[in-house]
Order: sequence, then structure tokens, then C-alpha cells
Amino acid sequence: MQSIGPVNALYPMPTTLVGANVNGKANFLAVAHVGILNHGTPQYLSIGLAKIHYTNKGILENQTFSICLPSEDLMVETDYCGIMTGKKTDKAALFDVFYGDLRTAPMIRQCPVNMELKLHDVLDFKSHDIFIGELTETYADEGVLTDGGVDMAKLRPLLFDMAGKKYWSLGRALGNCWNAGKALKSK
Repeated sequence: MQSIGPVNALYPMPTTLVGANVNGKANFLAVAHVGILNHGTPQYLSIGLAKIHYTNKGILENQTFSICLPSEDLMVETDYCGIMTGKKTDKAALFDVFYGDLRTAPMIRQCPVNMELKLHDVLDFKSHDIFIGELTETYADEGVLTDGGVDMAKLRPLLFDMAGKKYWSLGRALGNCWNAGKALKSK
């Protein structure tokens, strides 16, 4: 085993489009630093955004945000949302924007899955804000559902790899969680 320094090797991660209303207008930012804090109810998710991002202002202003999951088909638009600033560019014009119950968390119809969150807390780091949101509703295109749940093969999420600076697609399923390890229990 070779030491390679403090390299974050948790990639690839799903690429998301985080939505917030800023100054009364929908804005989206490409983000691959999304965390799941728990699996209970309520569910809490986190996103880490550098303080320089325009989106932060909207999240703080409205106390809401969205996390939209683009498929591979939206790679170009998603990347554009990561390289352009909402201060100078209307990135929402690329999409058919809709709102759910929270009314201030813009979501994207072209994204097969959209999650609406209410701001729960902010961790204030020197260079970043970590926004912790309470998941209030998930909206999914019927085409990505199997038995009422999101089917990753149908979703075809866009994956982001920081080390290689590449987008990836999802491979095939390898086995069932909480089941594959049972083979070792019998030994």
C-alpha cells in the first residue's frame, strides 16, 4: 500500500443541481458535495458550498433550497451551471423550473428526481458554508420509478470525480445491500 497524501478518495459522487431563489429569481449551482446525515424521519441532507457562491445568499434569505438529480443526458447543462455564476448569468433559463410546497426552492422538470429542503442549520467554516436541510418532499418522474422507489438504472445519474476531473456513468448493480454479506454469516 502506497501513501498518496490527504487525497479525498470518496469520488465519484452524484452530481446535483442545487436550487435557490436569489433576489426573487431561480438560480442553480452544480454541486457534488452532498451528504446524507441520517435515514430516519425527518431526513437531513447537507451540501457544502464555498462562501463565494451566489446561491448561498438565496438559501440564507429564503431558508429553503432544492437538490435536483440530473441524468447523464444533462451533462452539458449541469457543467454549465458549475462554471457560470448566477450573478451574471440566468442559468434557470436552461430549464423548465417548478416549485413545490415550500414555494421558494426552485426545481427542474428535466431532472428525473428533485428534493425540496427546509434549512435546518448552517455550519459556518472560514471558506465554506455547510447547509443542513430537512427533506420535506421528493418529486420523481414516473419513468425512473420501480415499485414506487427511485431506480438508479432508470435514473442514470451523472457522477462526478474530482481526482480525474471527469463525469462518469453508473455501472451495473453488483448485489443486494444487507444481503450480500450473509454468505459470511454461515461460515
